[in-house]
Amino acid sequence: MCGIAGYIGNYDIKFSDVNKTLNLMKNRGPDSRDYYTEKFTEKQLLLLHSRLKIIDLNPRSNQPFKKKHLTLVFNGEIYNFKELRDSLKKKGYKFFTESDTEVLLNYYIEYKENCVNYFEGMWSFAIWDSQNKKLFLSRDRFGKKTLFFFRNEKGFFFGSEIKYIRSLSSNSFEINNDQLIRNLVYGYKSINKKNETFFKNIFPLESGTNLFIDSNLNIKKSRYWNPVFQRKDSMSYTEACEGVKYHLSNSVKIRLRSDVPLAFCLSGGIDSSLLASIASKNHNFNVNSFSIIDKDERYNEEDNISETVNDINCQSKFIDLDYDLFINRIQKLIHYHECPLATISYYIHSFLSEAISSNNFKVAISGTGADEQFTGYYEHYLFHLNSVKDDDNFNQYLNDWKKHVLPFIRNPSLKNPNLYLDNQNYRENIYDNYKILNSYLNVEFKESFLEKKFCDELLRNRMLNEMFYEVVPVILHHDDLNSMFYSIENRSPYLDKNLFEFTSSIPSKFLIMNGYQKMILRQSAKEILNDKVRLDRRKKGFNASINSIVNFKDAKIKNYFFDKKSKINEYIDMKKIYEITENENIDNYLSKFLFSVLNTKTFLDLFD
Repeated sequence: MCGIAGYIGNYDIKFSDVNKTLNLMKNRGPDSRDYYTEKFTEKQLLLLHSRLKIIDLNPRSNQPFKKKHLTLVFNGEIYNFKELRDSLKKKGYKFFTESDTEVLLNYYIEYKENCVNYFEGMWSFAIWDSQNKKLFLSRDRFGKKTLFFFRNEKGFFFGSEIKYIRSLSSNSFEINNDQLIRNLVYGYKSINKKNETFFKNIFPLESGTNLFIDSNLNIKKSRYWNPVFQRKDSMSYTEACEGVKYHLSNSVKIRLRSDVPLAFCLSGGIDSSLLASIASKNHNFNVNSFSIIDKDERYNEEDNISETVNDINCQSKFIDLDYDLFINRIQKLIHYHECPLATISYYIHSFLSEAISSNNFKVAISGTGADEQFTGYYEHYLFHLNSVKDDDNFNQYLNDWKKHVLPFIRNPSLKNPNLYLDNQNYRENIYDNYKILNSYLNVEFKESFLEKKFCDELLRNRMLNEMFYEVVPVILHHDDLNSMFYSIENRSPYLDKNLFEFTSSIPSKFLIMNGYQKMILRQSAKEILNDKVRLDRRKKGFNASINSIVNFKDAKIKNYFFDKKSKINEYIDMKKIYEITENENIDNYLSKFLFSVLNTKTFLDLFD
C-alpha cells in the first residue's frame, strides 16, 4: 500500500511543489518517498511515490521502480504475485526482488496493457514508457484503490488523493455544490452516480478502467473488465455452496500474504467473522482481531464477537466509543478525506484503524462486499420475492419472510412483502425520506434516480448497482482513507474476481432460503464459523447511534454545530436542525441526516 501522484504536460513543475507533495504523501508511505522526472519535446513527465512496506521490506523494492525504458509507481497489492512470478520464470524472466511490484512491471513488459487481466488484487498504478513517450494508468476492478485526475492547459495531473493534485497543480478548486447538496438530500448512495468528487474538475478514474496518454497529451480510456450476471441454472445448491467455500478460502489465503503483522476487523456479523474463522481454521493463521463496542443495544454486537473470539481462540481488542473526542476527530478526518464522511460507520471505522495501527499492525482485513454479493440487506428479501414469484415454493418463501424477517424490520416501506411485486420500479426507499430532507434546504435541488441496467433480473441488478455505484465504492473510498490516515493497508477478501464471477452465476432462488439471507454463505461456513453467528438472522450492521458519538446537550457541540458564521447556513435551515437535536428520540433517517449536516458543515469550514 502506497501513494502515487504524477503529471505530464507542457509546464515545468517546481521542485518546491514536488517536495511539498511528497511531504503530503507521508501517511500513505512513511517508509520511503521519491520521484522520477523526464523532459521530452518541451514537455515534462513526473512520477511521485511514497511507500508503506508490506511485501519485500528491502529498499530494493522502493519506487519509482525502473526496468529498461519503463518506470512504475504503484499503489496496492497483487495478491497472486507468487503464482504470476513462477509463470514468468518459466518464460525466462529473472527477478531481483521478492516484491509484487517487480512482477507487475514484468507482466506489463510481457503483455502490455493486457497485464491487468492476470492480476488478482487491488491497484492504481502508472507506467511511463520513455521509449514510446506514453503514460499508462490503471485502476482495479472493484475500485479498491483510489485514483483521481485533473486536466487543464498545463497538462494532466493524477494522484491517490485529491490533495496531491491540488499541491502539484498549485491550483485552488471550487467546491462542487451539486455533489454537496446531492449528498445531503439523497445520501451517500447518490454520490457516485455521476463520477464526480466534492471539487469541481477533479474526477475519479472509473474502476476496471485503463487510461492512456500519448506524447501529444491525447487521452483514451478503455474498460478492461465489466461485471456481468450470468446465471447458471444447472447449478445445484450443493455446487453453489462448495464453490463459494472454495473460492472464498482461496481468496483469504492469498490475502494473508504479508511480511508485516496483519489483523482482522471483527464485527458480530457473518461476513468478518467467517473471514477470521477461515484464516484460523483453514490456513492455521494466528488471528488478532479488533472490534468496536457500542453501548446502544441496537448496535451492540459484543455477544456475537465474543463467541467468534472464543471459538477460534484469537487475540482480541474491544474499543469503546467516546463522544468527548468528536469535534477534534471529525475535523481531522474530513481534512484528510477531503469530503464529508458518508455515514457514522466510517467515523467509527477510524477508531478501528487507529487501534490497529497503535498496536503495530500494518494490514487490516475487513468484510466489505459480502452484503452486495450474497443478499445482506432486508430489502433484498423483497427483491427476492419478485425473483421467485413464479416458483412453486413462492408461498413458502413468503411465509418464511413473515415469520423470520418481518419482526426485525423498522423501515415502514420494507414491511410490505408486495412492494416489488406490485411495482418493480419502486425505488423511493433507496434515497431514504429525501422529500422530507429536501424541506430542510435553503436552496432548490432535484435529481432523478439513476440506476444502471446490468441485467433483467430485479434482485441481481439491484445488487450490482450497490456493488459498483451506490454502496461499495463509498465504503472502499472511506476505508482506504481511514486506513491510510493511520498508515495501514486494508484488504477485502470478498472483492475477489474469481469469487465474484462464481457468485454471479448462482441461481437467485438459492440466495435466500428458510428466512435466511446469505443462505449460500451461511451453508458454506458450516463447521468453519460458530453457529451462534452463522445462524443469527438479525442484521445490526457495522454502525452506531449518533447519540453514542455526539452529545447534543454539550454547549461546545452546540456552539460548533450552530455557528451562524458557517457557510452551512446558506445550504440548510439550521433552526430546523436545532429542533431535531432537542428531541430525546431521533428517527433513524434524521439521525443519519444530522450526521451528514455535521460533516458538511465541517467540510465547508475547512475547504470553502
